[in-house]
Amino acid sequence: MFEDSAITSVAHVIQLSVAPVFLLTGIGSMLSVMTTRFARIIDRSRVLEIMTPTETHTREQIENELRSLARRGKCINRSITLCTITALLISLVIAILFLGAFVAFDTSIPVAFLFITAMLCLITALIYFLKEIMHATSSVRIGRN
Repeated sequence: MFEDSAITSVAHVIQLSVAPVFLLTGIGSMLSVMTTRFARIIDRSRVLEIMTPTETHTREQIENELRSLARRGKCINRSITLCTITALLISLVIAILFLGAFVAFDTSIPVAFLFITAMLCLITALIYFLKEIMHATSSVRIGRN
């Protein structure tokens, strides 16, 4: 009888942890996009740092673009950090759900607190990501201006 109850308890925890696991998958995808953007920022800044001023690119234009890339880099770095914290918090939620199935304690308060904190981190990360995108699109020039 105990074995049947334990299996039922574990099965229930697995059902509860499916949504957070899908959330982790989404966060992983977002981290992949963000790290790719960050790598492009780093690559472009390396090119600009060794670039010598010419008729088409003055020293002032190069420095302005480097400052813009630095702002973008800070935003995307914060976004990556917050998404990583979100993933860690969601992982803790899953661990606590499983721990609660084997140890008799009320998991509702720690799970709710961690999940709300994770969502606040994710919201803040998305705001920084949006800010980085806005910086990037504000400096885009199409054609000759």
